[in-house]
Amino acid sequence: MSCAPLIDPFARPITYLRVSVTDRCDFRCTYCMAEHMQFLPKAELLTLEELERLAGAFIDLGVRKLRITGGEPLVRRNIMSLFRVMSGRLGNGLDELTVTTNGSQLSRFADELADCGVRRVNVSLDTLDPDKFAAITRWGRLPQVLGGIAAAKAAGMRVKINTVALKGFNEDELFPLLDWCAGEGHDLTFIEVMPMGEMGEEDRLDQYWPLSDLRARLAERFTLQPLAERSGGPARYVRIEETGQKIGFITPLTHNFCESCNRVRVTCTGELYMCLGQEDRADLRAPLRASADDGPLREAIRTAIARKPKGHDFDYSRGVAGKVSRHMSHTGG
Repeated sequence: MSCAPLIDPFARPITYLRVSVTDRCDFRCTYCMAEHMQFLPKAELLTLEELERLAGAFIDLGVRKLRITGGEPLVRRNIMSLFRVMSGRLGNGLDELTVTTNGSQLSRFADELADCGVRRVNVSLDTLDPDKFAAITRWGRLPQVLGGIAAAKAAGMRVKINTVALKGFNEDELFPLLDWCAGEGHDLTFIEVMPMGEMGEEDRLDQYWPLSDLRARLAERFTLQPLAERSGGPARYVRIEETGQKIGFITPLTHNFCESCNRVRVTCTGELYMCLGQEDRADLRAPLRASADDGPLREAIRTAIARKPKGHDFDYSRGVAGKVSRHMSHTGG
């Protein structure tokens, strides 16, 4: 079999795979999905065994980091069986196994995740106010999430908080969030709201808070030292000299971060998206199910990577959202 590494048309090695295991979630965050979402029929989802095979094929082709996403990945039945299998690839092709979660199920699974070799977890958290948290998530409860974060920390996992910057919602919590993360020892990354999927009554142009403004507010109070750190991903980092904190900024709308992109995403139905901000995709479910041999699957992956674009098309600068039609919960966070 040919296991030469995956290189896209712009000479970028593909070493990072994000796999969505479900489009379902136990929250209904207003910037992510409509309150009454139509989820995929369960029959359309890849089985956990198929997800194991698919992820394994990518690892054989040079992927070194695997992130499990959703929806909310920890609501999928028997999801820990996937983590247990993938943990067997750590040190055997895979350098890192991690997860992005809303934190609602972390109290249940933190110890088991740590036992599977998960050393870091990303938790989405946009406010520390219980009432605002209930409003933004529609179905979520803040104490449950804070308890999950505490469980992850107690299990020895490093926690990174991902906060979506929302105008008129959490602007006043910039410094309380910063102080809380400093006290708990969590890293913090701010994210601009992304134009993905129809939200019903919600208008993302009204929600959009550019991180250039957020960063300027930080700079009024603190000394920000830019860091040269790059992961091939979208985040750009600074260190706050007064506290030593590392703060990340993901700015798809005010800064194009595509030049070093090293990642692709697979949905829970086996669609491979070469770019989060483009509609082009490749069907991996068909070759996965057509043969017990992984040769056709690997060939389909290679063919798709050859179409990976140079960058995305997100743009709010003209007062319109250059958006994609699918929801973030479908593609994987």
